[in-house]
Amino acid sequence: MRRAYSVETVRAAEAALMKRVPEGALMQRAAAGLAAACGDLLRRTGRVYGSRVLLLVGSGDNGGDALYAGARLARRGAGVRALLVSPDRAHAAGLAAFLAAGGRVADGPDGLGGLDLVVDGITGIGGRGGLREDALALLRAVTRSHGRTPVLAVDLPSGVEADSGEVHGEAVRADATVTFGTYKPGHLIDPAAEHAGALRLVDIGLGPELPEPPDLEALQYADVAALLPVPGAESDKYSRGVVGVVAGSERYPGAAVLAVSGALHGGAGAVRYVGPGADAVIARFPETLVHAGPPSKAGRVQAWVIGPGLGDGRWAEEAVADVLGADVPVLVDADGLRLLDPETVRTRTAATVLTPHAGEAAALLGVAREEVEAGRLAAVRELAARYRATVLLKGSTTLVAEARDTPVRVNPTGTGWLATAGSGDVLSGLTGSLLAAGLAPRDAASVGAYLHGLAARHGSDGAPVSAQDVAHGIPAAWRDVRAG
Repeated sequence: MRRAYSVETVRAAEAALMKRVPEGALMQRAAAGLAAACGDLLRRTGRVYGSRVLLLVGSGDNGGDALYAGARLARRGAGVRALLVSPDRAHAAGLAAFLAAGGRVADGPDGLGGLDLVVDGITGIGGRGGLREDALALLRAVTRSHGRTPVLAVDLPSGVEADSGEVHGEAVRADATVTFGTYKPGHLIDPAAEHAGALRLVDIGLGPELPEPPDLEALQYADVAALLPVPGAESDKYSRGVVGVVAGSERYPGAAVLAVSGALHGGAGAVRYVGPGADAVIARFPETLVHAGPPSKAGRVQAWVIGPGLGDGRWAEEAVADVLGADVPVLVDADGLRLLDPETVRTRTAATVLTPHAGEAAALLGVAREEVEAGRLAAVRELAARYRATVLLKGSTTLVAEARDTPVRVNPTGTGWLATAGSGDVLSGLTGSLLAAGLAPRDAASVGAYLHGLAARHGSDGAPVSAQDVAHGIPAAWRDVRAG
């Protein structure tokens, strides 16, 4: 599992560790890991000896890490030059070591010649509010002349917010980022994560000093495999989970089919469908148990999914109210989010999972969509707290938050192929099946998002993908996870 901590927590952990190790040891550990990562990048297209490396060096420890790493590369035969954003504030010991190893300070961004690698050491995890004018001018000049040269960021791309993943103003776009001790939220959450490129974590001994729980976590294959509900020899459809689906309308009958498809491919023991799309559902999935409604009369279920393609009108409003009155977990998506009563959600005794995209989240919060997209972490936390629910905020990085103080989960399997009509309906059914199987709401939402992303990759195979392809890719994603 990838774990991420806030800047404040990281600073405190570093301070505690520095009391137990020799002075400068942490920076040397970081520089060694950074130099190794630079070497790996350089060897992909050539070799370290004779390569040409440019360091963009800001003030403080981030610039010091870059200078010490540059010294190591220079001793290995690389030609390393440094552009100092603020020459009078450069890390003194790092600069001395760099010059002693044969590194050179460039007079400016012009006349640098060909480059094999640019190292971004302008600002670190303490940077706020985008790049300053002097650093921005330097970056633009280098980018104009060397725009195709690989960029490796030190700890975090300069100009992004470490704690929130927000980007205010211009920021470095790195091909890779080397971070130290632990991940930070900005490594995992868009839009900052888009700037980070491939991530590499360097162990500097910080682990024992980091508290539990982390601020964020991202599940990996082994974590998801441990949560998957696998039937045993004595299992029946109820022990596997019966999920009820209330979805679709005369205008959107396909939403019912897709939500049921997600539930069935997601491993539900049975699906009970309530809504006007019964004929379409039975035509595609004859094993579905259909009912005219209301949902409370449809029979036994262990979780409900309501909302995809539900539309407006009296029937839809009554169905949402009826389902929210059930004493089982309920997932509310799409049109259901517009029709729910906030106080009813807050006072439910059973679990509620809300699955909005940015526009729906903005409507629930009463803010502009752009505000949600720019500050996804703050938005998902606020939604979870305001509605006392588990919230799965869909998007370029899907986030899962609870009302209680648990780490926000970040889904690492998202793909642009999921930006297709109906894929959210599939996710609702899939997650509902996991709720019905007995997974805790945060686990069901996290595993559902993880499998959903993998399923899209299976369905697309590098080509355009439809929601049906995503649903059909779920079993293959399931097998992948179990196989490790």
